[in-house]
Amino acid sequence: MKKFAVILSGSGKLDGSEIHEATLLLLAIDQEGAKYQCFAPDIDQFHVVNHLTGEVTNEKRNVLVEAARIARGDIKPLSEFRAENFDALVLPGGFGAAKNLSTFAFDGAEMTVHSEVEQAIRAMYVLKKPIGAMCIAPTILAKVLGNVNLTIGDDHATAEVVTKLGANQVQTENGDVVVDNEKNIFSTPCYMLKASIADVYEGAINMVEAMMEVLNDLRLGDVAEI
Repeated sequence: MKKFAVILSGSGKLDGSEIHEATLLLLAIDQEGAKYQCFAPDIDQFHVVNHLTGEVTNEKRNVLVEAARIARGDIKPLSEFRAENFDALVLPGGFGAAKNLSTFAFDGAEMTVHSEVEQAIRAMYVLKKPIGAMCIAPTILAKVLGNVNLTIGDDHATAEVVTKLGANQVQTENGDVVVDNEKNIFSTPCYMLKASIADVYEGAINMVEAMMEVLNDLRLGDVAEI
């Protein structure tokens, strides 16, 4: 059975992982007959946003603790991630990807990526294992890997940034998946477009199906249980 590692960035679209994207991703992985393990960096969120009003609050929250809400407590610190124990890696979107896992929301093309996130991506890339990203999360792959084919939907401002980072932005519609066959990179736009929850699910399942096809074509043995 194939094993996916999923990196979460908190809980909630304005300051963490987009909950629809994260949950539907986990559902898609399960429906494709694979297993998943959630991870998140054990760090403070950049800030906390009241999702009812959209205003920043004076609260202080931890990314790992908040992400545990989505994972139903079954989550590990990202420091414990080991690429050899997984067949694939996926990053859902949400502003947490741009605020907690990276500084894209504030620095654009001058962004930095959290060291544990970058190490996880690079480790999987070196082993030529599939890496997926949803919504705004492909910006992280653009920063870490540079010259890759990916999508952030049809958002022109973000497209300009990922182009500056060396990536090739492919404009897409709801449910589409961009596959960089040479580098095993997969991405889908989700809420970077005007999307319904059904559209997000379509993108999630299409991306996971594409990743599973590659894993099956590689005819790799399942990784050892951990």
